Amino acid sequence: MAFWNRRPAAARGIERASRLRTVLAWGVALFVSFPFLYLATSGLKTEVEAPKMPPAFVPVPEFLNGIPFTYTPTLQNYRLILAGDFMPYFVNSAMATLVSTLIVLLLAIPAAYALTLPQTTSKRNVLFFLISTRFLPVVGVIIPIFLATRFVGLLDNVLALIILYTAMNLPIAVWMMRSFFQDLPADVLDAGRMDGAGTFHELTLIALPMVKNGVLATAFLAIIFAWNEFLLALTLTTTRAATVPLYMISFMSAQGLWYAKMSAAGTLVALPVVILGWFGQKWLVRGLSMGAVK
Repeated sequence: MAFWNRRPAAARGIERASRLRTVLAWGVALFVSFPFLYLATSGLKTEVEAPKMPPAFVPVPEFLNGIPFTYTPTLQNYRLILAGDFMPYFVNSAMATLVSTLIVLLLAIPAAYALTLPQTTSKRNVLFFLISTRFLPVVGVIIPIFLATRFVGLLDNVLALIILYTAMNLPIAVWMMRSFFQDLPADVLDAGRMDGAGTFHELTLIALPMVKNGVLATAFLAIIFAWNEFLLALTLTTTRAATVPLYMISFMSAQGLWYAKMSAAGTLVALPVVILGWFGQKWLVRGLSMGAVK
């Protein structure tokens, strides 16, 4: 009898814990998404309303404007940006990001798999060399990079950004993909070898389909790093190959900042990555949980 009396209390405790987890999850989600929400709402304000503190977050019709924490949304900032020279910057960023990410995957996947094979020698030295290229910050080598780029005639050229973004993301991609390949069950790979599969078919037909979520996670991180890169683009480009991070600084002047227009531009710049992360979150979580990020 006492057992049955305890069951409702235990069920209520589980229900309360579930509600608490839900509230905490929504709280964390709101905290993480707050910067983007603030950016997006600021882009819908006028230049007078955008820098005001405390900020207004509640959109209302114009006749209700004046109530605390409210504002009347307008798309004027987005119209001005899209009607201006935003798209060339966007296209340059998209080209440099997507092409460099594709090259990174094409190089990192076979390299990482080779570093998991038992017959590969000096794996420690190769891995250390790869990761050591990331020890030195870009600002420490920016002058030699600039001189080399000028020597080969690639200043203000998207090709230079593609090459450098590939070199920047390749070491991390190799390390991540190697971790994914190491988590594969050895029995499956051994069975493929016993069936006569060579290294190429073993990689493409057996290993790669099993780590497709890891490939997506690696590609997503490479896209983020390339899309947000600023210093190389600032140093090596002027107008023809300039990327969207450089477009953002065009709203800074001696008179101050154009907060509303900068916020609208920032929203447009962040939107592709946000959309990609939102729709690909299931595969990203699966990929990152495979062992690349512990």
